[in-house]
Amino acid sequence: MNILVVGAGGQIGTELIPHLQSLYGEDNVIAADLKKENVDRLQEFSRAVELDALDVKNYREVVEKFRINRIYNLVALLSATGEKNPMLAWDINMGALINSLELSRSYNCSLFTPSSIGVFGHSTPHAGTPQDTVMRPNTIYGVCKVSGELLSDYYFSRFGVDTRSVRFPGIISSGALPGGGTTDYAVEVFYEILQKGKYTCPIPENTYMDMLYMPDALRACTDLMDCDPALLVHRNSFNVTAMSFSPKELFTEIQKHISSAEFTYEPDPVKSEISASWPDSMDDSCAREEWGWNPEWNLASMTKDMLSEISKKVSR
Repeated sequence: MNILVVGAGGQIGTELIPHLQSLYGEDNVIAADLKKENVDRLQEFSRAVELDALDVKNYREVVEKFRINRIYNLVALLSATGEKNPMLAWDINMGALINSLELSRSYNCSLFTPSSIGVFGHSTPHAGTPQDTVMRPNTIYGVCKVSGELLSDYYFSRFGVDTRSVRFPGIISSGALPGGGTTDYAVEVFYEILQKGKYTCPIPENTYMDMLYMPDALRACTDLMDCDPALLVHRNSFNVTAMSFSPKELFTEIQKHISSAEFTYEPDPVKSEISASWPDSMDDSCAREEWGWNPEWNLASMTKDMLSEISKKVSR
């Protein structure tokens, strides 16, 4: 198995690389990113190359050179960032996907491209959001993700490309910082509380959103790709979740460990609108039934671990 992770310098990729190395061997995982500073950082613990996923010639050369047969396409402008420049988000998100699909077709690669709860909108049932339901997003990020799910299914049914994905909720991580998503508050708060003792939240206090702790997110990436394809009824894309909470509930959990922590709210109009359109909780029973999805972390265990891990970072 020779694996290429494109967009490896982001929040997920930075931690997915060592996870893949532990499963498939260090020499069998190639990290690729557009930014030289990210490549330099990745080279400290992995084989890494500079790659613009929109440059199909360069992309093809990397696939050929390393004899790649599985691709993780993590390239994306996230929800809040994408709203600042919708056409740039479309060009990057869809351009990287199209190139990944075409190269997977040409070189017989399996392909994982994460989708998101961003595919849902106000007209989607918000409680127990079904696997198969209305998807009418109100962000360019969500539009890209819906388009990506449809294109990936098309490449599977039309060309036999082994495409698979999950609809990630907010991902909480003690590793790399998030990069412009609506659920970023659930990571930012730990840094702010440990460094300053207080945090001003851009999301209304009673807004519920699904979340995953990074260790569970990494397992979702590999468990789905490694499962027997004969088991899959769905492919693009599976609902996955481990917990659903509001900012108020997260902050209450943090105060169990740091009673002096102070929280205020100044809702950001864009993030508030986006978060209101997303599910309060998703039904992930299809992922559980088809490939054995079973998250290990909940709000209490995640909060305790995040405080421990972030404390190590901010005390350096």
